[in-house]
Amino acid sequence: MAKILIIDDEEMMCATLSTLVERKKHVATSAMTLKEGIDLAANGTFDVVFLDVKMPDGNGLDALPTIEASPSNPEVIIMTGFGDPNGAELAIKCGAWDYIEKGFSIKEITLSLERALQYRKEKQDAGHNRKRVQLKRDNIIGSSPALNSCLDLVAQAAESDANIFITGETGTGKELFARAIYENSLRSKEDFVVVDCTSLPETLVESLLFGHEKGSFTGADRAQNGLIRQAHNGTLFLDEVGELPMTLQKSFLRVLQEHRFRPVGANKEVESNFRLIAATNRDLDAMVEAGEFRSDLLFRLRTFIIELPPLRERREDIKELARYHIDKFCTQFGLPSKGFSPEFLETLISYPWPGNVREFVNTLERSLTTARYDQTLYPKHLPSHVRVQVRRAEMEAGSSISTDEPIRVPHNLPKLQEYRETIYAQAEKDYLQELMALTRDNIPEACKISGLSQSRLYALLKKNGISRT
Repeated sequence: MAKILIIDDEEMMCATLSTLVERKKHVATSAMTLKEGIDLAANGTFDVVFLDVKMPDGNGLDALPTIEASPSNPEVIIMTGFGDPNGAELAIKCGAWDYIEKGFSIKEITLSLERALQYRKEKQDAGHNRKRVQLKRDNIIGSSPALNSCLDLVAQAAESDANIFITGETGTGKELFARAIYENSLRSKEDFVVVDCTSLPETLVESLLFGHEKGSFTGADRAQNGLIRQAHNGTLFLDEVGELPMTLQKSFLRVLQEHRFRPVGANKEVESNFRLIAATNRDLDAMVEAGEFRSDLLFRLRTFIIELPPLRERREDIKELARYHIDKFCTQFGLPSKGFSPEFLETLISYPWPGNVREFVNTLERSLTTARYDQTLYPKHLPSHVRVQVRRAEMEAGSSISTDEPIRVPHNLPKLQEYRETIYAQAEKDYLQELMALTRDNIPEACKISGLSQSRLYALLKKNGISRT
């Protein structure tokens, strides 16, 4: 007997789904608001959740990661009253079991539920039979739902030998996640070879990747293995693969297909049984449309995708990140352990971190240098641009209050952090509206200007209720 949670604001829909569930001898529980549904999922045990998109107190897609991360890890079937291809894409990428319209037949909805329950049972049975191993995650700090979802994918990727494609903004830790996959895989005893595609000199790129024979070009005084051969039986990590020269992409596609290649100046091919992990912060779909990246190579790279969230979307990890790196730098610099004030932490949480974890860590190192002999870190130890941007956002938010009449403070004034998050959300929505107006709803152009991937842009547009005209 399974337990099914129905989150929908339509009484008729709740009644229909409850009847369907109970006919199958399962237990149905209904929630008419998103908040009630999230609370039930957090405090109860459910196997499947039917989740409506349009709720009176929010968008169901925004709540999807939270519900999936609830203690019972239920499968989620998204329900919608209207077809939205972008919403379907977002839901599936976020891990939803299915995305179905309310106009579907009872038979189709029942089949989706039965398949979700069958999958859940098989997964649980496999989990009981599988030996549990602690995931190695050096320097990947945090426990937010967004980060845990990525770590679950790391565990899955480590158990296979498929090509892995990691996307995310600059500074989100793509190489850390690539190393985590490698260190938890069966190839962990072999080499992990990093290729930084942004620093490959065009005149030597073939020699560096494929190797060369002695005398094959001026200066080749001895034969040398290339990076691909060095990764034989190990893992090859192509960092910023979007920068791979177009002239080389066809050759590398063949290497991926055959795992054989010919070094420069050689008479015969050599083999390299490598496992590939590629990463980029660029929108390769837009590059394909612009003729800057081969579509067939992109298909090969994207066997298994991990999309890393920016730091501003996992702010609950900031305190743990700060503690970890402050302690690490204190040990490195030979300093006694330092504490930090609540105001210091609030400033870290309020800043949007466009450079993500990389910028965050560099900022903490600079702060510790400034506070070398101080026992506690305060906002004054942070770089001025961080403090200025946070304070400016606070003042701009405050300036919107009318001074024509006395300010009346409501009894239900929100907490400061909740207020700041509201202001940041409004700024994000304003930016997206201007972006789409400027580009006339051209998604590739909007991605190019904003630096966002297509899936990330669609997610933010959906989150903020912005529709394309």
